[in-house]
Amino acid sequence: MDNLRLKKGQSKNSEGFFYRLLAVPELGVIVALISCAVIFQSLNSVFLSSQVMGSIVQAVTFVSIIAVGQAFLLISGVFDLSVGAVAGLVAVSSGKLMTSMGWPVWAGIIGGLALGAAIGAVNGFMVTRAGVPAFIQTLGMMFVAQGMIQVVTKGYPVYPLPEVMTTIGESSFFLTLGWNAVIWVVVSLVGDFVIRKTSIGRNLYVIGGNSEVAKIVGINVQRYQMNCFILAGTLSALSGILVMATLSAGAPSIGGGWELTVIAGTVVGGVSLFGGVGTVAGAIMGVLLIQCVQSGLITSGLSPNFQLIAVGTILVLAVFLDVSRRGYRNRMRNSEKAETPVFPLEKGKGGGE
Repeated sequence: MDNLRLKKGQSKNSEGFFYRLLAVPELGVIVALISCAVIFQSLNSVFLSSQVMGSIVQAVTFVSIIAVGQAFLLISGVFDLSVGAVAGLVAVSSGKLMTSMGWPVWAGIIGGLALGAAIGAVNGFMVTRAGVPAFIQTLGMMFVAQGMIQVVTKGYPVYPLPEVMTTIGESSFFLTLGWNAVIWVVVSLVGDFVIRKTSIGRNLYVIGGNSEVAKIVGINVQRYQMNCFILAGTLSALSGILVMATLSAGAPSIGGGWELTVIAGTVVGGVSLFGGVGTVAGAIMGVLLIQCVQSGLITSGLSPNFQLIAVGTILVLAVFLDVSRRGYRNRMRNSEKAETPVFPLEKGKGGGE
């Protein structure tokens, strides 16, 4: 009998260990990152060189800044498909303000950030107040922003930019990384701290987990989601301005296809499409994983056409694992509730005969 109880206890402990392990949203992406590094390094010994690593981080910085805002949105239960187009529109618009309009650099930057925040506010209002589904609203905004890019630029890049912008874009402190990387690190650390350690983050998890429960406990769901849309728009604008500075021109192609990379990377990093689960750190690692796969395919000599195939496959697998993990955790919770003993009330205590 004692041996049987011991075996049952060990089984429950192992199940509890796996339950806690699956509760770590970054687990999968950490394992995948290590696996990819080992595989691609074995295929090409230059993959882990400082030059390749520097180029990977440089490419990740812009998309990762947007991924911070997308993580806030997804955790709260919504998402934004217009982030790439907004980044491109802000880049060319801010460039126009600095060139054709003759605005000072600081004013052009503030104007661009304000435009991104305004677009985010429009998305937030239409989704939270007007009741338009996030998919429809942000998809429509993506097309509007893409059209506005062509209206502003007429298909031509915006240049020459002020020398200050070129200096910012060409700065290099370590491994070809400059101000872009510094801003990326600051945004990422602040975003992760807010999600993990503040009441704002805790409320966002509640909203994404069950918005009706959040309303019952007094959380203003509409206000939180509205602010998340504004944050996503502002960070998209910031990323677009940084790319413009790096290219020394407001190219109409800035932001093209970023929405797929941002959402795929965020979901791959453990942020659930269904809301209420994930971290900013996980989202950034997810974007890093996708970039590692793309760079690894190139260094291995495979055709760049396989990059989209790889990203799509990773996204589908990530969603599948997310659904499986949620299902397993729900089954564990239900089994724990079923095993909890219910003691009947004794006569004369708390309730009559």
